[in-house]
Amino acid sequence: MSNFTHWNQDGRPKMVDISQKEVTKRTAIAKSTIAMSNELYAAIQQGLIKKGDPTQVAQIAGIMAAKKTSDLIPMCHPIMLQGTDFTFDYEQTDSGYDLHMQVTVKCQGNTGVEMEALTAVSVAALTFYDMCKAVDKSIVIKETHLVQKTGGKNGDFFHERT
Repeated sequence: MSNFTHWNQDGRPKMVDISQKEVTKRTAIAKSTIAMSNELYAAIQQGLIKKGDPTQVAQIAGIMAAKKTSDLIPMCHPIMLQGTDFTFDYEQTDSGYDLHMQVTVKCQGNTGVEMEALTAVSVAALTFYDMCKAVDKSIVIKETHLVQKTGGKNGDFFHERT
């Protein structure tokens, strides 16, 4: 077990000690794509979703989720986030519309914010589904991935899919 970073000498789980890591500016961008019908897209554009604007509520849920990531992911460190923001872009497809939601999370810290970004966009996608399921239960959360991360000892990462 000594080769694993999240296990102590007794083979028990531990949170990694990051106290000696350098404090740097950390950013992470994560994206989730949601497929929906033409009917749902039209209802959103016309303001006919009875629960309200699904992207606004999804954004609030995503921001809240980013702040609670360490409560959800067992070995994640609590981080003092300094910025969390979303963008939402619709794209027409052959079968309806895709909604691309993207979040950028920032902090000055000694560990990265990738998990906060991924958690934020995942919860935002789930919230969007919840807001819209009365109109269309066939919504598909297609793909969620880390787009990029910057800062830290391992350097920057840029996913081939943006």
